[in-house]
Amino acid sequence: MSRFFSEKLFSLEPYTPGEQPRDMVYIKLNTNESPYSPSPKALAVIEGEASKLNLYSDPTARFLHEAIADHYGVTADRVIATNGSDEALAFAFDAFASGKSLAFPDVTYGFYPVFANLFGIPYTTVPLDDTFTIRVEDYANIDSTVVIANPNAQTGTYLPLSKIEELVAQNRDRVVIVDEAYIDFGGETAIPLTDRYDNLLVVQTFSKSRNLAGARIGFAVGCADLIADLNRVKYSFNPYNVNRISMAAAVEAMKDEAYFAECTKKVVETRGYTAAALAKLGFTYPASMANFILAHTDKIDGKELYQKLKSKGVLVRHLSDARIADSIRITIGTREQMETLIRKIQEILEDLT
Repeated sequence: MSRFFSEKLFSLEPYTPGEQPRDMVYIKLNTNESPYSPSPKALAVIEGEASKLNLYSDPTARFLHEAIADHYGVTADRVIATNGSDEALAFAFDAFASGKSLAFPDVTYGFYPVFANLFGIPYTTVPLDDTFTIRVEDYANIDSTVVIANPNAQTGTYLPLSKIEELVAQNRDRVVIVDEAYIDFGGETAIPLTDRYDNLLVVQTFSKSRNLAGARIGFAVGCADLIADLNRVKYSFNPYNVNRISMAAAVEAMKDEAYFAECTKKVVETRGYTAAALAKLGFTYPASMANFILAHTDKIDGKELYQKLKSKGVLVRHLSDARIADSIRITIGTREQMETLIRKIQEILEDLT
């Protein structure tokens, strides 16, 4: 770091994104991207918007807000579009936890502690249970702003809507942020609860189930006052936060219900195939409602398995969190990609005997 770097950030440990290698062609199952291309309707609008890149994008994101609002049955003033869901989370941390504190699970999305440290927010981690599931009762006496991922990042475990409501209702004087990056792969969104609870903010992304990871589009839904707070942060940071090409593509992706349903169905079906195939090979894993599986076997260490798969042209994710360091996280790709993964794992296990 330079001699000019702020002292308060000396100890900051940045988030480490999944590998995006260029040294060879891999079957890429490490960053929970969709294996399917964006909606054809989304692709169709890109060229027209590209010709307008001399103009700023709409800072109000009106048409995108309306598309999201129509889909979820809320009013547009209860939606904010952001540059990926990470920006929505950053706005929310700054708006609702700065000068206060945060609480989140001990195994979850790695950006939560990074944002907390960046904004100087003290935080508490709450252990998942032995099945890697959030215990709502553990948050009952916590006054801090709470953020959880549902399904949980890294583990894929899911809390039903009744449990989310229990968490939100425990303390109406704290904000609960529910990060639903993976909700469309079998879960039920908590967005309807925002009709009744003014302390609930739901964050989602177009990166996973709507196949637009490279477009960097996220959004949050809450009561109008919470969204007004986030807009106050946004307009103090980056008013033109969503570019016009991504915005137009996201509008069409949100409207294309048939393509969305087709892609998510294929991911869910392939997840079932992969889970069964891994079980036959002696792997265990938490029940996943996401587009990935956190898999473990006593036959080989997680880091070693990751390295051996990489050498065979398959990228998965190995995470250093102490409780899951002996596992690998496998993104669900196409059926053909997962068949190749299983075949490569079989080869690795056979070489051990």
